[in-house]
Amino acid sequence: MEPVLLVEDKAELRAMLRKALERAGYTIEEAPDGKAAIDKVRSRRYLMVLTDLKLPGNSGIDVLREARRVEPTLPVIIMTAYGSVEEAVTAMKEGAFDFIQKPVDLDHLRLLLERAARQQELLRENLLLREEYAARYGFPRIVGEHPTMKDASNMTQRVAATDSTVLLLGESGTGKELFARAVHHLSPRAEQPFVALNCGAIPEGLVENELFGHERGAYTGAGARKMGKLELAHRGTLFLDEIGELPLAIQSKLLRVLEERRFERVGGTQEIEANVRIVTATNKDLHAAVAGKTFREDLYFRISAVPITIPPLRDRGDDVILLAEHFLERFKREFRKPALVLTADARARLRTYPWPGNVRELQNAIERAAILANGAEIDSESMQLPAAKPTAEELPDGMLEERFLWEGPLEEVSQRAVAHVERFKIQNALRESKWNKTRAAEKLGVSYKTLLTKIRGLGLEN
Repeated sequence: MEPVLLVEDKAELRAMLRKALERAGYTIEEAPDGKAAIDKVRSRRYLMVLTDLKLPGNSGIDVLREARRVEPTLPVIIMTAYGSVEEAVTAMKEGAFDFIQKPVDLDHLRLLLERAARQQELLRENLLLREEYAARYGFPRIVGEHPTMKDASNMTQRVAATDSTVLLLGESGTGKELFARAVHHLSPRAEQPFVALNCGAIPEGLVENELFGHERGAYTGAGARKMGKLELAHRGTLFLDEIGELPLAIQSKLLRVLEERRFERVGGTQEIEANVRIVTATNKDLHAAVAGKTFREDLYFRISAVPITIPPLRDRGDDVILLAEHFLERFKREFRKPALVLTADARARLRTYPWPGNVRELQNAIERAAILANGAEIDSESMQLPAAKPTAEELPDGMLEERFLWEGPLEEVSQRAVAHVERFKIQNALRESKWNKTRAAEKLGVSYKTLLTKIRGLGLEN
């Protein structure tokens, strides 16, 4: 949880309030005057601000104004002396969440803080999906409206405020690194390094060296000391992508880091502190890897304290259109083609294509289409997506191996197979063309007359 900023110039009262609020479960940061408080709200995020109205130098109203400028939704509660109601009303007009009179009733104060925290949680709900928050705080914006994406975003925001290890699950290209960066940028470690290591992209013999570093002379060619990713991420976040590819010998060493927060460089004897938050990701089934003895069970339980599943693009409904428009806006600026638009048939193709490469494939498709577009319109052909292939569920019964009728002469069996293929291709082209036979014929590369003949022959008139 983010801390509460307590601003009070009287040391004894500040200490009393701090103890009371810490007993209520809040983390507290203190500021003895208005200037210190303003510096603090500019430097990091807070759950809320509790400030005295009368302060040396900058007043509580100044703190309120600056807090509202930095983060318009940040709740600010004003403490006022008895008889300063008019000033308290002024503070409310300036956007204060509420005010409380001195001497402070601690029960009343706790109720105010609970209300303010609930309001802040509602206002920030799914802020990863909001463009204005991404622009203000500099973290990656995650585009999506599908409930599964909102759930993943909400869980990411909740876990980010803790120091727990996170396991991001999902197919390749779904945006797991984007979520890892969001965990970092929303955490108290946001001002510290974010270091990424792809465990599957490094030869097995070099993984230990990349992760832990080495001492001079540790092996032939080690002419100087090298810091590993763990040291480079000190006080920050280390993102271990494709954690399922980590060799077993290194898994045991990583487990020690997670449990003891210490490690040694390759060839070294001195223990080094590992003050690092670990975020991991994989597209593998780690349960199966544990069962197959290729992944340590104890490490699995250690890294999966908070698992977050990123859904594949094909399961996100109209998010594919939102993402396509998002990428198109970027490439319109980059390629200086401000008039580009997606045609209706391009949108239909985007919805029906299964996106095996997920968001990464979609981004590449929109970039390619923006480059190749001759005019202002991007149609389905410009995206150059592979032809649709039937899934096992979409295959006609007659095409399933166990049900295909193999009896008969070669020509008869061949014609039977061709009829199944033609039926799927024609139905798919008609769906993508919204049953416009002229456009379907163009997609299939046949004449309009040939298409009509085949539609009649296959019994697809209706």
